[in-house]
Amino acid sequence: MLEPLIQNNVVCHAVEAMVFASIACSILGVIISRMGLSSMGFTMSHAAFAGAAIGMFLDMSAQLAAIAFSVGVAALIGPISDKAKMAADATLGVLFAMSMAVAIFLISYMQYMGKGLSASALLFGDVISLYREEIYALAAISILTIAFVLVFYKEIAAIMFNMKIAEASGIRVKVVYYILLFIIALSVALSLNIVGGLLIFVWLVTPAAIASQFCFNVKSMFIVAPLVALIISVVGVWAGFEFTLPIAPLVALLLTGAFGISVVISFKRRVSTRMH
Repeated sequence: MLEPLIQNNVVCHAVEAMVFASIACSILGVIISRMGLSSMGFTMSHAAFAGAAIGMFLDMSAQLAAIAFSVGVAALIGPISDKAKMAADATLGVLFAMSMAVAIFLISYMQYMGKGLSASALLFGDVISLYREEIYALAAISILTIAFVLVFYKEIAAIMFNMKIAEASGIRVKVVYYILLFIIALSVALSLNIVGGLLIFVWLVTPAAIASQFCFNVKSMFIVAPLVALIISVVGVWAGFEFTLPIAPLVALLLTGAFGISVVISFKRRVSTRMH
């Protein structure tokens, strides 16, 4: 897609992958952060990590297994919360612990059995060896994420304000909530090869946190968060290739550094302080 602009195929694929992953994750990050469910980010990222480990253990596609396991965990969040009468955050914590246990057990077991498994790509991502099909899948999930927000914007805004009030006013909260979980599961699983299971949480939370320092409404956050993620990710890819640095950890550091700067220079925070 960007071949006319970037001649080197490896660099081109890395930029495209980072762009699409940044768009999808940062838009979803705005929703989960405004719902007060940031823990959903690390739960789903580690569910994808566990799924990939299961796929490698069973000698099948790690990405397909990551998608299947992530979708399965997403489908469990609501029913477990309802049946156990637990808050969503508590359910997410339990599922996070289960996912981490599964992933660590299988990786340790495979290493113990001498399979020579290197888990670094699963943990930290690998933007160097991406297939064109993976980039198309990321492009598709980015388009799906944007379409989801555009089609269900009123419902999403109501749910972010207050889920119980939204349900009482007749909004199909569970339908929108489960679609959100499904899209998060797909986005995280497809981004696993790029940013890794340990770092994808940064993409889901930090761009939205940066946008919140400057934006006064959700609509502007849906624009600023992906724009910030996209710019920083592209800069990170360029710097990684230029100075031979690990790209995904570098972009994660740049995002967290940008958040620190945004807190310092935030005019929104200064306005809020004056009002109080």
